[in-house]
Amino acid sequence: MIPTTHNTLQVKKINVELVKNTLKTVGIGTKASIANMTRLSVATCGTILNELVQSGEVLEKELEESSGGRPARQYMFNADYAYVLCLLVKTEGGLHSITYALVNLLGEKMEVGTRNLNYIDAETIDLLIEEFTAQHNNVKAIGIGIPGVAHHGIIGICDVAALAGEPLGPRLEEKYNIDVIIENDMNLTVYGFYNMQNFEEDKTFAVVTFPKNHFPGAGFIVNGRMVTGTTNFAGEISYFPFGITREEQLERLHNKHEFVALASKLLSSIITIINPVSIAITGDLTHPSMTEELMDGCLQYIPKEHMPALLIKNNTQDEYLTGIMALTLESLTYRLQLVERK
Repeated sequence: MIPTTHNTLQVKKINVELVKNTLKTVGIGTKASIANMTRLSVATCGTILNELVQSGEVLEKELEESSGGRPARQYMFNADYAYVLCLLVKTEGGLHSITYALVNLLGEKMEVGTRNLNYIDAETIDLLIEEFTAQHNNVKAIGIGIPGVAHHGIIGICDVAALAGEPLGPRLEEKYNIDVIIENDMNLTVYGFYNMQNFEEDKTFAVVTFPKNHFPGAGFIVNGRMVTGTTNFAGEISYFPFGITREEQLERLHNKHEFVALASKLLSSIITIINPVSIAITGDLTHPSMTEELMDGCLQYIPKEHMPALLIKNNTQDEYLTGIMALTLESLTYRLQLVERK
């Protein structure tokens, strides 16, 4: 995030985003109506709109119907000025796939599909991006979700073995000269869940996954902000010190009789650390019928008044896609972090 220093350039960028976001919300507006909604002067709005029309980000429309005075020019946000390309890399139960979504600036999906693959590596992803950027020269950002950890675009631990250790982000940015975001699948899923809830105030929320043939993972939202940690390692809950080997942990999680006991310990640990309002649980090893057992398992460790709601949802594709779309679109906007001192 950018520190708070109110210089002229930053104020200009903030005002530009304010005008664009207002047009996104209302659809069509005049200089006067936008000035009224943004509390900026008509002159400032006029200058910004002229610049946005020149760049193509805003479109001039027909004149407003006259109500006696001089009719005003109307403006509309150009949602197709730029696209973002979102890729979801998945591997579960021995099946590999990449789900893709080409999205405009209003978050509307222009093209969506899934490629089922025998193998996924950096070249597989590169070729898919090459295909889309050749067809669409206005792709301005790329978001990639992976079942693993990425720090500054360099992939570390990853369930897709061929991607582990790959400097995928820097490689793609150098080749395409486009901003590339690579993020953990659980972080994106929790971000998608959170955005879809439309909470009226900032909440603390978690998503935990128990996939088949892979280690569990989690994603956290604390007070409305996604928590990834210093090296994006937050959520790698399989490294919790159970006092057993990781191999034994995986074996127990795949044993129906031992799953609930181990999963309850993981959930309880998360509850004691971030105290979420609710936890969404997903993955092939889970089923909605387990909800009561997991609740009872957690209550062995957690006082009832601090227990969050538990929701088991096996298919979180929509949440995962919503998360990567939101994060990638946000990368194109100018944001200034204002920190209130207490």
